[in-house]
Amino acid sequence: MKKSQLGKSDLFISELTLGGMSLGTDINEAKQIIDLAIDKGINHIDTADLYDFGLNEEIIGEIIHDKRENIILTTKVGNHFNKETKDWFWDPSKDYILREVKESLKRLKTDYIDFYMLHGGTLEDPISETIEAFEQLKQDGIIRAYGISSIRPNVIREFVKHSSIDAVMMQYNLLDRRPEEETLELLQRNQISVLARGPLAKGMLSNRSTEQINKKGNKGYLDYSYEELLNISEKH
Repeated sequence: MKKSQLGKSDLFISELTLGGMSLGTDINEAKQIIDLAIDKGINHIDTADLYDFGLNEEIIGEIIHDKRENIILTTKVGNHFNKETKDWFWDPSKDYILREVKESLKRLKTDYIDFYMLHGGTLEDPISETIEAFEQLKQDGIIRAYGISSIRPNVIREFVKHSSIDAVMMQYNLLDRRPEEETLELLQRNQISVLARGPLAKGMLSNRSTEQINKKGNKGYLDYSYEELLNISEKH
Protein backbone atom coordinates (compact mmCIF):
# COMPACT_ATOMS: atom_id res chain seq x y z
CA MET A 1 0.00 0.00 0.00
CA LYS A 2 1.23 3.46 -0.86
CA LYS A 3 2.58 5.50 2.05
CA SER A 4 2.61 9.27 2.46
CA GLN A 5 4.82 11.53 4.54
CA LEU A 6 3.07 13.01 7.56
CA GLY A 7 3.71 16.74 7.32
CA LYS A 8 7.41 17.50 7.60
CA SER A 9 8.05 14.61 9.98
CA ASP A 10 9.98 11.42 9.27
CA LEU A 11 6.77 9.39 9.55
CA PHE A 12 5.36 7.67 6.47
CA ILE A 13 1.86 6.28 6.92
CA SER A 14 -0.32 4.06 4.75
CA GLU A 15 -3.06 5.75 2.74
CA LEU A 16 -5.61 3.85 4.81
CA THR A 17 -5.53 4.03 8.60
CA LEU A 18 -7.11 1.59 11.04
CA GLY A 19 -9.25 3.59 13.46
CA GLY A 20 -9.39 1.94 16.86
CA MET A 21 -12.55 3.54 18.24
CA SER A 22 -14.86 0.76 17.06
CA LEU A 23 -12.58 -2.21 17.73
CA GLY A 24 -14.71 -3.20 20.71
CA THR A 25 -13.57 -4.81 23.94
CA ASP A 26 -13.07 -8.41 22.77
CA ILE A 27 -9.31 -8.71 22.37
CA ASN A 28 -9.54 -11.77 20.12
CA GLU A 29 -11.84 -10.02 17.65
CA ALA A 30 -9.69 -6.89 17.81
CA LYS A 31 -6.59 -8.97 17.09
CA GLN A 32 -8.18 -10.48 13.99
CA ILE A 33 -9.02 -6.99 12.69
CA ILE A 34 -5.58 -5.56 13.41
CA ASP A 35 -3.73 -8.57 11.97
CA LEU A 36 -5.82 -8.40 8.79
CA ALA A 37 -5.17 -4.65 8.44
CA ILE A 38 -1.43 -5.20 8.79
CA ASP A 39 -1.52 -8.05 6.27
CA LYS A 40 -3.22 -5.68 3.80
CA GLY A 41 -0.44 -3.12 4.15
CA ILE A 42 -1.88 -0.74 6.77
CA ASN A 43 0.87 0.48 9.10
CA HIS A 44 -1.00 3.28 10.90
CA ILE A 45 -3.29 2.62 13.90
CA ASP A 46 -5.23 5.46 15.50
CA THR A 47 -6.68 5.40 19.02
CA ALA A 48 -7.32 7.81 21.91
CA ASP A 49 -7.01 7.63 25.67
CA LEU A 50 -10.76 8.26 26.06
CA TYR A 51 -11.87 5.32 23.88
CA ASP A 52 -13.45 2.84 26.29
CA PHE A 53 -11.80 4.87 29.05
CA GLY A 54 -8.32 3.56 28.36
CA LEU A 55 -9.27 -0.01 27.50
CA ASN A 56 -8.90 0.59 23.77
CA GLU A 57 -5.29 1.64 24.27
CA GLU A 58 -4.69 -1.38 26.48
CA ILE A 59 -6.06 -3.80 23.88
CA ILE A 60 -4.10 -2.25 21.03
CA GLY A 61 -0.95 -2.16 23.13
CA GLU A 62 -1.25 -5.85 23.93
CA ILE A 63 -1.88 -6.83 20.29
CA ILE A 64 0.91 -4.82 18.66
CA HIS A 65 3.53 -5.21 21.38
CA ASP A 66 5.56 -7.77 19.43
CA LYS A 67 5.37 -5.79 16.18
CA ARG A 68 5.65 -2.25 17.55
CA GLU A 69 8.57 -1.26 15.31
CA ASN A 70 6.41 -1.83 12.22
CA ILE A 71 3.48 0.29 13.43
CA ILE A 72 2.94 4.04 13.28
CA LEU A 73 0.90 4.56 16.42
CA THR A 74 -1.35 7.54 17.01
CA THR A 75 -3.24 8.40 20.17
CA LYS A 76 -4.95 11.51 21.52
CA VAL A 77 -5.19 13.51 24.73
CA GLY A 78 -7.23 16.32 26.26
CA ASN A 79 -10.21 14.55 27.83
CA HIS A 80 -9.54 14.21 31.55
CA PHE A 81 -11.43 11.06 32.46
CA ASN A 82 -12.19 8.81 35.41
CA LYS A 83 -12.15 5.14 34.43
CA GLU A 84 -14.29 4.08 37.38
CA THR A 85 -17.07 6.69 37.18
CA LYS A 86 -16.93 7.04 33.37
CA ASP A 87 -16.92 10.82 33.71
CA TRP A 88 -14.67 13.22 31.82
CA PHE A 89 -14.06 16.91 31.22
CA TRP A 90 -11.99 18.88 28.73
CA ASP A 91 -8.47 19.57 29.98
CA PRO A 92 -5.83 20.72 27.46
CA SER A 93 -3.50 22.00 30.17
CA LYS A 94 0.23 21.39 29.99
CA ASP A 95 0.19 19.66 33.36
CA TYR A 96 -2.48 17.17 32.32
CA ILE A 97 -0.89 16.38 28.94
CA LEU A 98 2.51 15.70 30.53
CA ARG A 99 0.90 13.42 33.13
CA GLU A 100 -1.56 11.65 30.86
CA VAL A 101 1.01 10.75 28.21
CA LYS A 102 2.67 8.51 30.82
CA GLU A 103 -0.61 6.68 31.34
CA SER A 104 -1.07 6.20 27.59
CA LEU A 105 2.46 4.81 27.32
CA LYS A 106 1.70 2.26 30.04
CA ARG A 107 -1.55 1.17 28.43
CA LEU A 108 0.02 0.97 24.97
CA LYS A 109 3.04 -0.96 26.33
CA THR A 110 5.48 1.34 24.56
CA ASP A 111 8.05 3.96 25.47
CA TYR A 112 7.18 6.38 22.67
CA ILE A 113 4.20 7.57 20.61
CA ASP A 114 4.70 8.22 16.92
CA PHE A 115 1.98 10.83 16.51
CA TYR A 116 0.21 12.51 19.44
CA MET A 117 -2.89 14.62 18.92
CA LEU A 118 -4.91 17.07 20.96
CA HIS A 119 -8.39 15.54 20.93
CA GLY A 120 -10.35 18.70 20.10
CA GLY A 121 -9.82 22.29 21.15
CA THR A 122 -11.40 25.73 21.47
CA LEU A 123 -10.12 29.31 21.33
CA GLU A 124 -10.69 29.53 25.09
CA ASP A 125 -8.01 26.90 25.69
CA PRO A 126 -4.55 27.84 27.02
CA ILE A 127 -3.19 27.14 23.54
CA SER A 128 0.34 28.36 24.21
CA GLU A 129 0.84 25.99 27.14
CA THR A 130 -0.78 23.15 25.19
CA ILE A 131 1.79 23.69 22.46
CA GLU A 132 4.57 23.89 25.07
CA ALA A 133 3.57 20.46 26.35
CA PHE A 134 3.70 18.85 22.93
CA GLU A 135 6.98 20.55 22.05
CA GLN A 136 8.52 19.35 25.32
CA LEU A 137 7.39 15.78 24.67
CA LYS A 138 8.83 15.95 21.17
CA GLN A 139 12.13 17.35 22.41
CA ASP A 140 12.31 14.60 25.05
CA GLY A 141 11.75 11.89 22.42
CA ILE A 142 8.50 10.70 23.97
CA ILE A 143 6.59 11.60 20.80
CA ARG A 144 7.91 11.86 17.26
CA ALA A 145 5.34 14.34 15.93
CA TYR A 146 2.11 15.99 17.04
CA GLY A 147 -1.07 17.55 15.72
CA ILE A 148 -4.72 18.12 16.52
CA SER A 149 -8.02 16.43 15.83
CA SER A 150 -10.42 19.28 15.11
CA ILE A 151 -13.13 20.52 12.78
CA ARG A 152 -12.86 24.13 14.01
CA PRO A 153 -11.10 26.34 11.41
CA ASN A 154 -10.33 29.06 13.96
CA VAL A 155 -8.57 26.58 16.26
CA ILE A 156 -6.69 24.99 13.38
CA ARG A 157 -5.46 28.41 12.25
CA GLU A 158 -4.08 29.14 15.74
CA PHE A 159 -2.07 25.92 15.78
CA VAL A 160 -0.81 26.48 12.25
CA LYS A 161 0.35 29.96 13.25
CA HIS A 162 1.96 29.13 16.58
CA SER A 163 3.07 25.49 16.52
CA SER A 164 4.94 22.90 14.47
CA ILE A 165 2.04 20.49 13.96
CA ASP A 166 2.50 17.93 11.20
CA ALA A 167 -1.13 16.93 10.62
CA VAL A 168 -4.75 17.71 11.40
CA MET A 169 -7.41 15.03 11.69
CA MET A 170 -10.78 16.31 10.52
CA GLN A 171 -14.08 15.13 9.17
CA TYR A 172 -13.89 15.15 5.39
CA ASN A 173 -15.91 13.25 2.81
CA LEU A 174 -17.94 13.78 -0.34
CA LEU A 175 -20.93 14.94 1.71
CA ASP A 176 -18.92 17.16 4.03
CA ARG A 177 -16.54 19.25 1.98
CA ARG A 178 -16.24 22.19 4.36
CA PRO A 179 -12.47 21.72 4.71
CA GLU A 180 -12.06 22.62 1.03
CA GLU A 181 -13.36 26.11 1.75
CA GLU A 182 -12.02 26.55 5.26
CA THR A 183 -8.60 24.97 5.81
CA LEU A 184 -7.14 22.71 3.11
CA GLU A 185 -5.29 25.47 1.26
CA LEU A 186 -3.80 26.79 4.50
CA LEU A 187 -2.61 23.35 5.53
CA GLN A 188 -1.14 22.56 2.13
CA ARG A 189 0.70 25.88 2.09
CA ASN A 190 2.31 25.00 5.44
CA GLN A 191 3.09 21.37 4.53
CA ILE A 192 0.65 20.02 7.12
CA SER A 193 -1.07 16.75 6.29
CA VAL A 194 -4.77 15.98 6.59
CA LEU A 195 -6.05 12.78 8.17
CA ALA A 196 -9.63 12.37 7.00
CA ARG A 197 -12.00 10.78 9.48
CA GLY A 198 -15.48 9.66 8.55
CA PRO A 199 -14.59 9.33 4.84
CA LEU A 200 -17.65 7.13 4.27
CA ALA A 201 -19.99 9.43 6.22
CA LYS A 202 -21.18 6.82 8.73
CA GLY A 203 -21.44 4.28 5.90
CA MET A 204 -23.78 6.46 3.83
CA LEU A 205 -21.15 6.55 1.07
CA SER A 206 -20.41 2.82 1.24
CA ASN A 207 -21.79 -0.07 -0.82
CA ARG A 208 -24.48 -0.33 1.88
CA SER A 209 -25.47 3.30 1.54
CA THR A 210 -29.25 2.91 1.47
CA GLU A 211 -29.22 0.73 4.59
CA GLN A 212 -27.01 3.19 6.46
CA ILE A 213 -29.00 6.22 5.30
CA ASN A 214 -32.13 4.62 6.73
CA LYS A 215 -30.30 3.98 10.01
CA LYS A 216 -28.22 7.11 10.45
CA GLY A 217 -29.45 9.63 7.92
CA ASN A 218 -33.21 9.40 8.39
CA LYS A 219 -33.14 12.90 9.91
CA GLY A 220 -30.71 14.18 7.32
CA TYR A 221 -26.97 14.80 7.40
CA LEU A 222 -25.56 18.32 7.61
CA ASP A 223 -27.43 20.28 4.92
CA TYR A 224 -28.72 17.17 3.15
CA SER A 225 -32.27 16.00 3.75
CA TYR A 226 -33.12 12.31 4.02
CA GLU A 227 -34.65 12.44 0.54
CA GLU A 228 -31.52 14.05 -0.93
CA LEU A 229 -29.32 11.39 0.63
CA LEU A 230 -31.45 8.64 -0.90
CA ASN A 231 -31.33 10.37 -4.27
CA ILE A 232 -27.53 10.57 -4.12
CA SER A 233 -27.34 6.91 -3.18
CA GLU A 234 -29.57 5.82 -6.05
CA LYS A 235 -27.50 7.73 -8.61
CA HIS A 236 -24.24 6.19 -7.45
